Amino acid sequence: MGGYGAFKLALTYPERYAAAASLSGALDVVRLAQAEQAAGQSELKHIFGEANALAGSPNDLFSLAEQVVEQRRPRPSLYQWCGTEDFLYADNVRFREHTESLGLTMTYEEGTGGHEWSCWDTQIQRVLAWLPGEPKKTGSG
Repeated sequence: MGGYGAFKLALTYPERYAAAASLSGALDVVRLAQAEQAAGQSELKHIFGEANALAGSPNDLFSLAEQVVEQRRPRPSLYQWCGTEDFLYADNVRFREHTESLGLTMTYEEGTGGHEWSCWDTQIQRVLAWLPGEPKKTGSG
């Protein structure tokens, strides 16, 4: 849960994180937990507790994003990418739309691909180029 975790840290502690990136993140854990519960599964229940208590909790990225804006906290820059064939694609689009409606800074990209390393290997280079900070030197020069 790297993308989820990165966004959770940045939105929970925006004073500490200037930026965070998510590649095919499980960004809507509320919806995922509700779907899992409806299917009689319990993996996310073991992580987050009862699905009906997850919305608005410190584990709900949608709520955390709202709190950053409402409490006038620093706004970390966010980078999000998801493959259009990824099973998490609709959740990623929903999160992007939510952050846009709040006025948070989001760099969003998508492309063909699913929830797989071959996509992330390509996109991580874009994340590294996007990260704020001093330009990075390459080579021996």
